[in-house]
Amino acid sequence: MTHIPHLPPTQRYGAAGNPLRSSKGRGGSLPARGVTKAAIALWLLAVAVRLILIDQPYVDHWSWRQSDVAAIARNFFENGFHFGYPQIDWAGGSAGYVGTEFPILPFLAAICYNLAGIHEWIGRSQSMIFFAISLPFFFLLVREIFDGTTAIWATFFYAFAPLNIFAGRSFMPDVPSLSLGIIGLYFFLRWLRDGKPAPFYLAAIAISLSILIKATSIVIAVPISCLAVAGIGGPGRPKINLMHGRDHRSRLQLVLFVAIAVLPSAAWYWHAHQIAERYYPHHFFGAGGVRLESFSWYWEIALQTATSSLTPVLAIMALIGLFVAPRGKYGCLFDWWLVAMVLFVVAVGYGNRHPWYQLPFVPIAAAFAGAACAFFGSKISSRVAAVTLSILLTGSFAILAFFYVRPLYESSAAQLRDAGVELNKITARDALIVAADMGNPTIFYYSNRKGWHFLEQRGIYGGNPKDSQQAIADLERLHRQGATHFVFTTNTFWWLNSYPELTQHLSESATLLEATPEFKIYALSPTAK
Repeated sequence: MTHIPHLPPTQRYGAAGNPLRSSKGRGGSLPARGVTKAAIALWLLAVAVRLILIDQPYVDHWSWRQSDVAAIARNFFENGFHFGYPQIDWAGGSAGYVGTEFPILPFLAAICYNLAGIHEWIGRSQSMIFFAISLPFFFLLVREIFDGTTAIWATFFYAFAPLNIFAGRSFMPDVPSLSLGIIGLYFFLRWLRDGKPAPFYLAAIAISLSILIKATSIVIAVPISCLAVAGIGGPGRPKINLMHGRDHRSRLQLVLFVAIAVLPSAAWYWHAHQIAERYYPHHFFGAGGVRLESFSWYWEIALQTATSSLTPVLAIMALIGLFVAPRGKYGCLFDWWLVAMVLFVVAVGYGNRHPWYQLPFVPIAAAFAGAACAFFGSKISSRVAAVTLSILLTGSFAILAFFYVRPLYESSAAQLRDAGVELNKITARDALIVAADMGNPTIFYYSNRKGWHFLEQRGIYGGNPKDSQQAIADLERLHRQGATHFVFTTNTFWWLNSYPELTQHLSESATLLEATPEFKIYALSPTAK
């Protein structure tokens, strides 16, 4: 190999080689200090936005998923810190052990409950903290691959995309998992550049935790593989040449990386599967999501992603960036991550009915949009024109982000919470609740009672009854299993008119305890008829 003496990293590897370089070049000439100050300002504003309504009850549009995680946390707190046995509340009188992701988030929340009591802000803060930690790493990752100007724009889009704002204050594993994945990608890239052991192990541990916390994060293997292939035989660093077998140590390092990243997840998810097999309700979170759907199904996901999840501004800029982004040595990372996510959405078609499954599209789109902004910036010679267009772009994106994220904060489950609070007041601690709740466990979380969704099929919400006879049969079956109370909320009041025989059956076998515009609570008779 030709030896190039006395050249600094920026000249040996290109501009991406120096992590402390200025952003001068494509898209502008901001000094490194200006880029750093802008990144810090974005970080502060992004964290502040996620603190809005941080103590909101779990009644927003993702209430059911958060209530499940919150119930697991509270059950750790109240029933013992048995890490390997997470418990939900909708398994009737049974323990309710279920197969879940690695429950480090509810476990940490339960530990915090010992210090501060049970509060929604504790669970919500975890996602915010993980996001806050990861944002500088996302900036550094994009700067390493592209440049400082691209990184600033990408950080702006990533921080304020509607889907990421809302997920970043929700008590769910998605943002923590994505955050760890981004951190892992950055440290893996640093290891490829300098070959030092510290970033290698940090990358492996971060990726391992990312997959443990959310199994779908396994798609991160594709951009990791892209970086590994691109890093083979790079000049000026310890040689990695897996293709020709000249570096046995590097092969072992990558094998070790895979082992650290994958084996803990394999062990945990095997254990979680065993838990689901052994205990009622025999539920494994995420099971059944791998299913191909119709074209119209995927089209709806694409439209939602391009509008309410990203905003049309970010979607359009990302599409432009896909074609104009420079493809340097590691520029393929976001391309292959995009390919992996598209294939994931297709394969896990049914699971992607939930918008948080598309969360990794946010950093991908942000990086490409940042590249598009840097590209256009390099073509505009007038500073006034560049500043004017930048203000228009940031303003329109911010307005649309606010427009799309605001409805997600609105209550969709307040009636469930109110019914739960009332049940907590008027029922005994060992009461078992049958809830016509459309499958949302919020009512169980806020009542701090166990019970069943209604209709119930193998512990899972079974949809609306086909007729009164089915509803009565299901209710009486649960009554014989120990159900003590039955509750309707506003979203199921219509059952009382649509299933008149069920209404008649309740009048004969139950007592109406509470009736409000939001809920109706019945006490079932001591013995089933």
